Amino acid sequence: MYARSTTIQAHPSHIDAGIKHIRDTVMPALADLEGCAGLSLLVDRDTGRCIATSSWMDEDALRGSEGPVREIRDRAAEMFHGTATVERWDIAVLHRDHRSQRGACVRAAWLKVEPGRMTRAVDVYKLVSVPSMQELEGFCSASLMVDHAAGRAVSSVTFDSVDAMNRNRDAAETLRTNGVREMGAEVLEVCEFELAIAHLHVPEMA
Repeated sequence: MYARSTTIQAHPSHIDAGIKHIRDTVMPALADLEGCAGLSLLVDRDTGRCIATSSWMDEDALRGSEGPVREIRDRAAEMFHGTATVERWDIAVLHRDHRSQRGACVRAAWLKVEPGRMTRAVDVYKLVSVPSMQELEGFCSASLMVDHAAGRAVSSVTFDSVDAMNRNRDAAETLRTNGVREMGAEVLEVCEFELAIAHLHVPEMA
């Protein structure tokens, strides 16, 4: 499966209006597009950084949606009073212990992977990192999306609450350090988000 992530640098005072627009307007519009398998929205109210990710059943569906989604994306950016940048990914791993509930949060880590080591990085994440992350307090789900051409990946780990995420921060950092060492990767950035919308209907891929 494939994904398109749109990062909007929103004006903080317009985040709630933007979330409502995504829920009431963007989600129904995407549902009408062939091959769309849902959408999620991450929000950092402190910085205004919002990431909307849509999932697609295959590469043809992703490519075929580019035109219709462009207009939807531009309107969403206007509602957030921000600017948008777009990235496209292969969804390499997804493991869900249970579905998220209201109040869930996400810790995302962007990685740079050495050329030729992406397959190993995916295997390490699937076979080593995910089983370890399942032991973290409040673990809900984990996913890894990759961009083979750019040598980049992003890990997203969902937790039941911000309290749980705060309490497992040190343990998660240790797991992440060990994992990226085995992957031959470099951590570019780690951010924590509110999971404002969780409707990515991606099947188990672990």
